[in-house]
Amino acid sequence: MLILVLLALFYFLVPFLLIYLCKISPFLKRIGAVVLAYAIGLIAGNTGLIPTPGIVFRSFLKADSSLPKETINNLIATGQLVHHDYLINQILVLQDIIISIAIPVAIPLLLFSLDLRKWLKLAKGAVLSLILAMVSLIVAVFIGYYWFGPKIEEAPKVAGMLIGVYTGGTPNLAAIGSALNVNPNTFILTHTYDLIIGTVALLFLMTVAQRLFHTFLPRFGVVHKAENRMQLEGEDENIENFDKLFQRKGLPDVFRALGIAIIIFAIGGGLSFLFDKENRLLVVILTITTLGLIASMNKRINKIQNSFPLGMYFIIVFSVVISSMANLSNMIDNFTSTINIFYYVLFVVFGSMVIHVGLSKIFKVDADTTIIAITALTYSPPFVPTVAGAIKNKNVIISGLAIGILGYAFGSYLGIVLGRLL
Repeated sequence: MLILVLLALFYFLVPFLLIYLCKISPFLKRIGAVVLAYAIGLIAGNTGLIPTPGIVFRSFLKADSSLPKETINNLIATGQLVHHDYLINQILVLQDIIISIAIPVAIPLLLFSLDLRKWLKLAKGAVLSLILAMVSLIVAVFIGYYWFGPKIEEAPKVAGMLIGVYTGGTPNLAAIGSALNVNPNTFILTHTYDLIIGTVALLFLMTVAQRLFHTFLPRFGVVHKAENRMQLEGEDENIENFDKLFQRKGLPDVFRALGIAIIIFAIGGGLSFLFDKENRLLVVILTITTLGLIASMNKRINKIQNSFPLGMYFIIVFSVVISSMANLSNMIDNFTSTINIFYYVLFVVFGSMVIHVGLSKIFKVDADTTIIAITALTYSPPFVPTVAGAIKNKNVIISGLAIGILGYAFGSYLGIVLGRLL
């Protein structure tokens, strides 16, 4: 269908345009291609340029990204959905395919040029920040529960889901929702408010958070000056340098890096089918991260000049797609009757952030590591390179991926236990 072809071209060509505009405009370069991609996606998804599912369609989606073909046909045939929803479902399938390709290809590309030995020196701060993030989240969920819980139906289950979604994203949210037998309406509303508030919080983390946190927390380069500060700063400045990516002489490196990344993605995807559907994403992330790190220790792969900017290109593609899927108008539906769930989610997101920054101040954790830990747990590993690109520090990528993976591993258990406890 023509609209799907045009939409795919939009997703893959807009990043090229943004990269070029950032190259010729100092002002846009300061904002960054990642932040611009997120803004354009939000505009496209919330002005009708890209059709999005309404509240009825979302009630059938639940935690799924799209509906199977037979299901959507049956719902249209029985009058529960309209024919236009078939096109929307195809758009959701396309978006899911692009996301499923962009991130698994981007992560190894981003890791190829990183120094694993250097990260091991940074690991202590990452582990500490993970612990502080988990403590901050639990405290915020408990305070919010006793503040808003009496006015929320199934409040203990909502608390459990919030623990899950902010330690491992939607996969953990879905797992906990099933384990606690949450009412579908409660699940949908919690997930919808999470998407809306999470969108605002993510924009905050990618734009003003670093500058704001620097007033309370030390800078990354100051804390880790023993790891060769000059080298760290030099790498940070080049995180969105795409000049060599578009030079003809750099094309062999582009194809070589892309080929290796695709092989790693294929191995991760193949291994994931040995596990149940709920754990496949975790297996893919673990596999491609591990193989990407192993590949980075090969000097020939580590020296490929275009691997990192190519990975950032796919991150920009991901940013456009994921932000275009956030439908801000959905919060209007049933907002008044469920406003306390909205307040609870809002409190947990920003309350845990405030607590985390306070603890980071006490334990002297730098601003960038704090931001990437919040990102990794709140939004899951795929968003780590996105925010690392926005704050222009690729040295926190491995830390963020490690924190996010540990969040995947422990989030479901913690959310179920807390839901049962409350």
